[in-house]
Amino acid sequence: LQMLWNWYTIDSCFISRSWHVRSTAMFAGSCIGVFLLVLLLEFLRRAQREYDRYIVRSGTSKISSIPSEGGLGCITPLSYRPTIFQQAIRAGIYMLQFGLAYFIMLLAMYYNGYFIICMLLGAFSGHFLFGYDNITIGSVITFSKVLSQNSG
Repeated sequence: LQMLWNWYTIDSCFISRSWHVRSTAMFAGSCIGVFLLVLLLEFLRRAQREYDRYIVRSGTSKISSIPSEGGLGCITPLSYRPTIFQQAIRAGIYMLQFGLAYFIMLLAMYYNGYFIICMLLGAFSGHFLFGYDNITIGSVITFSKVLSQNSG
């Protein structure tokens, strides 16, 4: 394990003896692979958010009505506990995220400048592609809806 910043390309070894880079093409393939690993990590993070949203949609569809007491009162956030099966899927996605992030961290500890650049580009590209999402401002909308209902 090379613990100093380096720009080695040929004859470098990563993670195991079988990942011994012997040519420029192998190193280029390794850089592309590192980029794709970080991209995959960002995809898994998005998949986790989408699955959580699916669970919330399926849970809130079971709620028929919320009693209204009139006035502003307190706005109580709703919560929903996933089923055991849903939680197992959530835990599986988290396990994949954790394992992949750990593997990427091990690659970063080789301090290879090219790999670090590929990781940063993968993080940027992955977040750009999979992090492009709505930003939740639900509590503000809910409060403004309550205000408009009570003022009219």
